[in-house]
Amino acid sequence: MNANQFIKALEQMRGWRECIFILALAERAFPNYVLFDEAIGAKKGAKMRLLLDEAWGMVEEKAGDARVTQALARLESLAPNPDGYDMYGVYPADDFCKLLEQALLNRLNSTRPRALDASQWATATVAQFIEMSEGEDLDEDALVRLLDRHELMKVDKVFQRDLVQSLKKQRVPTAEFLRSIRTEAANDGVSNLGIALEDE
Repeated sequence: MNANQFIKALEQMRGWRECIFILALAERAFPNYVLFDEAIGAKKGAKMRLLLDEAWGMVEEKAGDARVTQALARLESLAPNPDGYDMYGVYPADDFCKLLEQALLNRLNSTRPRALDASQWATATVAQFIEMSEGEDLDEDALVRLLDRHELMKVDKVFQRDLVQSLKKQRVPTAEFLRSIRTEAANDGVSNLGIALEDE
């Protein structure tokens, strides 16, 4: 699947496939939220985990609008305000929240396309992390080369494209299929930034 085919597939994605795609991106980004939450001592990580699990559950069962709206309100209460913190970690945490919000909004209105924006957000999180950690003194051309060959960018691209292929082949969102996607997305607790959550 080349870049144009990938973009076209995302533009055409709707309904449960789109919701699963965005949720999988959120699942992969979840450790970024937890790490920031731990850094500021907010202790909201467990509540966010429950909310993310509930969003996955909404794919299998028809959730009413009221339940989705309640979930969105809870997300808003758990999401950090990037303007309130003078530290880089708030941005990947906020990006995770945006992804989860889009997955929930898909349950309210599945006709509005969201997958392409979500894909670009997730990739931008990785690009900004690489630029912040390794690209500070590089000119634009050197930065483009760094991003192009960086392992985190390659892993992100493969993950997203494999995800699209799996969703295209799947006829219905079975419980077994959802479990396999969640496991793949969770990546043994390693986020799209290569950050691993430590076992308690």
